[in-house]
Amino acid sequence: MKYLATLLFCGFSLSTLAQQRQFDVHKLSLPKELEYYDNQFSGLAIAQDKLFLLSESRLQDKAEAKLYTVALADLDRQLADTAYVLPYQKLPLANLDRMRAKMTALGQSYEGLEALLLTKDAAYFSVETATPSANCYLLKGRLGATAVELDTTFLVTMPKPVAPDGSHIYNAGFEALASANDHVVAFFEYNFFPKNYAYEVPSAAGSGRNQLRPLPFSPLPFRLTDLTATESHHFTGIDYFFKGEGDDTIYRLPATDVPNSKLIAENGVFKNYCRLVDIELKGNKVSWKPLWEFPVPYRSYNWEGIAAYKGGYFIINDKYTPARPYKTTLLYLQKRK
Repeated sequence: MKYLATLLFCGFSLSTLAQQRQFDVHKLSLPKELEYYDNQFSGLAIAQDKLFLLSESRLQDKAEAKLYTVALADLDRQLADTAYVLPYQKLPLANLDRMRAKMTALGQSYEGLEALLLTKDAAYFSVETATPSANCYLLKGRLGATAVELDTTFLVTMPKPVAPDGSHIYNAGFEALASANDHVVAFFEYNFFPKNYAYEVPSAAGSGRNQLRPLPFSPLPFRLTDLTATESHHFTGIDYFFKGEGDDTIYRLPATDVPNSKLIAENGVFKNYCRLVDIELKGNKVSWKPLWEFPVPYRSYNWEGIAAYKGGYFIINDKYTPARPYKTTLLYLQKRK
């Protein structure tokens, strides 16, 4: 029996090591404007042969409403030649101030943009609100050559899930958007409720809240901060745990949840942790499984954006890094052959 247990443990360890060898990590060098930490990038998307970088656009902090784009060909060139300086374009986000005013009139406190979804016909943005606010929002815009113009008639209310005692989850919004079956699917950041759901929003939705359809989602520990489409009905998501104190302890797990608690604590001391997970939408249900663990040196970055590219992924943080001064970090996770 002991021999069998040893074999099983070794098999698990080898499987885990093999899983961790799926990607090589490449760090890209960003121009100063893009590297500036207060862009607070919160999402990535690929369209029109470009990588789109979504700024949180924290209007309450006098931040500019904007996206940036970098040509994929230029990213490829820098991956081959690290001395190459990336060209980029800034796209102002028009009408965000007007949409924020609408949210304020509804008694909700805008905090920033958290997810970006680009489809053939539109650009969608999820809005995070302050913890006490009951609702988050979905915005829709038209992607132009020099700017993105938000549709001021489109403001979909997305009620936040609440804890069993009725309280709101600290610092949580809808941080990931996906397109499936001609609908937008929104994922809340905290997904460890006993009965957990993603929310489907018909693409033709306008304003209101009655369009949302709950899709049962297997409880996922920690925080889902972004996702990207990979193959049919499959998405890769960032699952991140921050070891912080105070209100951040909501994302901790009890020690009795052995498989998951071992990932984030050692001898009773919590540690930052980050992994990629494969998320599958099958029928009207959502499930997940682990995909890859970040190497230890990269687990203390607050990764908030992911975009699939050539079998690998671009990954970006908001601003938080293990050391100061904070700065934007863009990685390419290259799949090993």
